[in-house]
Amino acid sequence: MKKLFVVLAIMLSGCATKNDERYSIAQDTAPEATPTLAHIEDAEPRYEPYSRAGNKDYTVLGQSYEVIQDTEAFTTQEGIASWYGKKFHGHKTSNGEIYDMYSMSAAHKTLPLPSYVEVENTANGKKAIVRVNDRGPFHEGRIIDLSYAAASKLDVLATGTAPVKVTLLKVDKPKDDEEWQGARLNHYFVQLVATSDQVKAQQAAANFSKQFELPADILRAGDVYRVRLGPFYDYDQTQNAAMLAREHQINEAFIVVEPILTEPTLK
Repeated sequence: MKKLFVVLAIMLSGCATKNDERYSIAQDTAPEATPTLAHIEDAEPRYEPYSRAGNKDYTVLGQSYEVIQDTEAFTTQEGIASWYGKKFHGHKTSNGEIYDMYSMSAAHKTLPLPSYVEVENTANGKKAIVRVNDRGPFHEGRIIDLSYAAASKLDVLATGTAPVKVTLLKVDKPKDDEEWQGARLNHYFVQLVATSDQVKAQQAAANFSKQFELPADILRAGDVYRVRLGPFYDYDQTQNAAMLAREHQINEAFIVVEPILTEPTLK
């Protein structure tokens, strides 16, 4: 059956499990298999209350850091970006989530968690939007640590570091109480593959659902049918599903966050 899904994923293109031993890998590395990440979309900025964890002032390696309280004072920041990968994959981030190197995320020393920023590689003009949910990097001169996926989008993987401009994307809290309650309710999907063939998409959704014993969903966007696991209402469960998919050689699996008040998906 496992072989079936490898073949099926190839046809449609027409993590390690969480380890309780923190950082069992001595040196950070890229994943052994290099997946195609061009299809991974930017993080979508939305209002989120700051997490309970990761938003207090702290000290690392003798250096004290104050978390920014007034984000209006933060506009842009320029410096060096680096990236982090397999060593941290599957471990908790500073705000208590699980680091997924295939998500569009990042670590910053002082921005509130979570925050959304646009990162521009000033050496090549490429831009990406990432969700900041971790602390770091703690190397002198570096201002942001990109996930493996984000670094791929910005062509930072080959060089290891790159000059960047970081712009904070501010999303106001909805003023209407009903709209605010709706904004708080999100569900999550793990996108597996995309195809222009509706029949193949439906076949894939049925097979994936049976294989993983999880609900499957098809989202139509123009002429493209996106096959996804979900919906999930718990982020940890979503990340576990994404890692399970990658264990089954679906290396391009990535998480999608959507408000619950969205148009119905195609079944």
